[in-house]
Amino acid sequence: MSYVEQLPVPGLAGVVRTVWIQRTGATDHVHRHLPTGGVEIHFPLGGRPRLLGPLTGPTIEVIPAHTTLVGVRFHPGTAPPLPAVLDELIDQHLSLNDLWGHTADRLVEAMAKSATPELALRYLQAHLLREFRRTARVDSLVQEAVLALMPWRSTSIDGLASELALSPSQLRRRCLQAVGTTPKVLQRTLRFQGFLALAQAGATPSGRRGIDGTASLAIDAGYADQAHLSRECLRLTGVTPTQLLGGELDRCACGHDHTASYQPFLKMHVLFKS
Repeated sequence: MSYVEQLPVPGLAGVVRTVWIQRTGATDHVHRHLPTGGVEIHFPLGGRPRLLGPLTGPTIEVIPAHTTLVGVRFHPGTAPPLPAVLDELIDQHLSLNDLWGHTADRLVEAMAKSATPELALRYLQAHLLREFRRTARVDSLVQEAVLALMPWRSTSIDGLASELALSPSQLRRRCLQAVGTTPKVLQRTLRFQGFLALAQAGATPSGRRGIDGTASLAIDAGYADQAHLSRECLRLTGVTPTQLLGGELDRCACGHDHTASYQPFLKMHVLFKS
């Protein structure tokens, strides 16, 4: 199996976190999807595309052998045009044909004619770029909230609502509609994504409190201690940090390179360290 992840085309950088091409080998591949705070489009070439709604826990998918799949992962609060608010799509896999109708049918046909997966991914990004330029329905206040809830920032939900001139209930409602989860759930998800970003970047733990390894990296990511990280890891992934990372702090057990996906977290980490 191969998996190649990269940054989106520049025009989508504000709404798309990463894109990828995945090819399975001679056997079926068991894939563990984790909450990221955003939605994803999974497009098997020659098959039917799906939208993976916002996740609050892990979901297991078996990808058939000899499948080539292109994917797009969106930033929280920047989903593609959809006929429903995101809290109605929580923890669901949905057919893009059901959501987009004839638009999805035409997209499937065009991408199936692409000579290579790379061209198919380029076509999909061009389509999304046109749709975002045409609709422009991103909630700018929610985008501000997402940035404020990124790891390494000490932000309370009530304080954030006040900064945005919203009541806590208004902030909650707008996050549910645009992200699919409450601000608190999003904050916990982004904190765990921050931990994974540090781990897979091979970040050197700070060694605060006289500890090192995973425990120190957990504290660097904003957890109270390693036990706190372990509880959240089980909640969000269904496995322990050791099982998820394969016993190594610089990779996940699946062996994928997620450098592009974790770039926003690492940039912010560097900013707050300086």
